[in-house]
Amino acid sequence: MYRTIRHCAPRFILAAAMLLLLSLPLTASAQTGITTRTGSLPDGATFLIEVPASWNGTLLLYSHGYVVPGAPNPAKDVGDPATRQFLLANGFALAGSSYATTGWAIHEALPDQIEVLDTFNTMFPKPQRTIAWGHSLGGIITAGLIQRFPERFDAALPMCGVLAGGVGTWNQALDSAFAFQQLLGFGSGLQVVNITAPGANLTISEGLLAAAQATPQGRARIALSAALGDTPGWFSPVAPEPAADDFTARELNQFEWLQQVDFPFVFAFRAELEFRAHGNGSWNTGVDYEKQLARSADLAEVKALYEQAGLSLDADLDTLNRASRISADAGATEYLEQNIIFNGQLHFPVLSIHTEGDGLVSVQNESAYRDTVGDAHNSRLLRQAFVHRAGHCTFTPAETVSALGKLLDRLNTGEWPNVDDEALNSSAAALGPGLNIFFAGQTIVPTPPAFSDFKPQTYLRPFDVFDDRCQESEQGGNHCLVADR
Repeated sequence: MYRTIRHCAPRFILAAAMLLLLSLPLTASAQTGITTRTGSLPDGATFLIEVPASWNGTLLLYSHGYVVPGAPNPAKDVGDPATRQFLLANGFALAGSSYATTGWAIHEALPDQIEVLDTFNTMFPKPQRTIAWGHSLGGIITAGLIQRFPERFDAALPMCGVLAGGVGTWNQALDSAFAFQQLLGFGSGLQVVNITAPGANLTISEGLLAAAQATPQGRARIALSAALGDTPGWFSPVAPEPAADDFTARELNQFEWLQQVDFPFVFAFRAELEFRAHGNGSWNTGVDYEKQLARSADLAEVKALYEQAGLSLDADLDTLNRASRISADAGATEYLEQNIIFNGQLHFPVLSIHTEGDGLVSVQNESAYRDTVGDAHNSRLLRQAFVHRAGHCTFTPAETVSALGKLLDRLNTGEWPNVDDEALNSSAAALGPGLNIFFAGQTIVPTPPAFSDFKPQTYLRPFDVFDDRCQESEQGGNHCLVADR
């Protein structure tokens, strides 16, 4: 049923190489003598392992991102071919799996990736060092791996990751969808949970979105829905960020995120999650949408657009707060908790990176993870870096190299090097114009490093093992990763 749903991704997709920063110069020469192993895991997932003849003893375990249900699902051991070439040429072994299923495949991905490590150890000497890394859904899988199996790793680099965890992510998506349904699609048949026909549901949502964008009142309500999901007002990585008070431009960018990227997840791919969880794991009972909006980074935009449209924001917020709420199915919520929420327990260095204008996995995910790690008193092991650019995972190779180099320095010395924006930009710029690029379609765009002194605002619907609901549920012994604590 998903094959009729188009694969939605940001318009500009990073396809450039990411290189590893070493103390010795990198070489672009072809690496000979690569040993490649492929095969199947017990649950049907496939794996890919590549080890160069001059292996330096370090294994990089790569977790790939979300695969749309019905799309091809090959094993991946790196983000792109150019990165593969350079890493192998410099002695690093690569490994990764396909995961046994597509969609929200965390349940399968975690054991599959550990099975890859076990398979590696039957074929090659045990690695001296294993680093987990991954993009997007692979970011939450990376964080999940080091939480569940810390003894198997030495460091981690989650990139543009879903670090708010499964429950918080889908709850915040529900808030945005609920506001859209109630204010722009009431009576349309649009389903926000318990989705029975995802393709048809997506079509309804897209029609309502296009109609709303044609009027000032509709655009104001789109902005409110976007604000409740922390959708940024910046879409294209090859365009500058609209001014903070250019609310018309920022709403148009939010519209593009919703139309081109987010609505398929919110109104169609949620059905895949509900199928695997045997119900709806999200809820908005007890949510005060006036308070949620007050904490949103987009509050000023929403107020301005409502005023321009001649609408009462208070009246619409009252409509949301008086609307019938959605309760979760306990078993489905437990599935999301297990797949996965975080407890902040770090045992080695972790460096995460995120673009500021990410409308698929909002930059506020980093706040949720930072707070959880802080609550567990492990902040000394976590560093986070931010890139001032729009797009999902739109890092340049130089930015990725700079961040990964700092993580390696931390492993090598036992102390964090300087990871502020100036230090990261300096090391990225020093790599030269060949790495300070990314691909916009088929065009190579020269792009200077853009690490910034940035601190994201709070995540609007955080949910981790420190959540009050978890503490209460634990009395019954049913929820919130008790075994992982």
